[in-house]
Amino acid sequence: MTDPLADEARRLRVEEKLSVRDIRARLGIGRDRVYALLHGVPPPDWTRRPRARDDLRAEAVRLRAHGRSVNQIAEQLGVAKSTAYQWVRHLPLDPDEAAAERRRAHSKVMTDARWGAYRELRDAAQAAEHERAAEVVGEVDERVLLMLGAAIYWCEGAKSKPWRRSEKVQFINSDPGLLAIFLRFLESCGVDRSAPTYRVSIHESADADAAVRWWVQRLRLPAERFGRTTLKRHNPTTVRRNTGDDYHGCLVITVPRSRALYWRIEGMIAELFRIADDKRA
Repeated sequence: MTDPLADEARRLRVEEKLSVRDIRARLGIGRDRVYALLHGVPPPDWTRRPRARDDLRAEAVRLRAHGRSVNQIAEQLGVAKSTAYQWVRHLPLDPDEAAAERRRAHSKVMTDARWGAYRELRDAAQAAEHERAAEVVGEVDERVLLMLGAAIYWCEGAKSKPWRRSEKVQFINSDPGLLAIFLRFLESCGVDRSAPTYRVSIHESADADAAVRWWVQRLRLPAERFGRTTLKRHNPTTVRRNTGDDYHGCLVITVPRSRALYWRIEGMIAELFRIADDKRA
């Protein structure tokens, strides 16, 4: 059994070539209902109007072919930069790689000329602030080193959980400066650098052996205490920036038989937390 309403909607579309709006007005039904009734029925030719921006898109492609940048196209056509980019992103600005390199070099020269003076002032201000900050630090005695080491461990080290009790000192990081501080902390606690075990964790696309040698030399560690390197699977489409020659992975420092040391760190952190709460009160 056919639906009389559907038959009438289709007749209006095919014979009278009415638009969806006109059919809605004629039948007194909603837009979604009209679209459902007209499913599979092509619209009349007169309703197939080109989108308002089709001409602009074609003009954007033409301008790109003449070497215009996205910013120039957006400004000339009066559209957003993101829109202009979507229209011409499949077209390289310079198919010739040499020409593209010259354009990039020119852009760098122009940028440096514009911001060079500002960068010099910024770098000078930064250096002055670093110098003032270094004077504040002064001499680091054992008490300061103990508190500092406990704090960075509580931020970056492995911690025991109520559902997974593990009172073992294990610290992992990629910053050699932070690792150097932690090693000094261990020494102040009576743990020599020959006592812990060390392990490099690095992506499989990097040079793992070179990374081990780098950590040994950088932190003056005994090479014989290094265990098998952990290789992390490489993602070819990664957006991470640590992929060059300066990438050495993370270093894992594990202190054997370190339950008492872990408790000591816990105690120092608990006291620091108590002092902070007292100050707040």
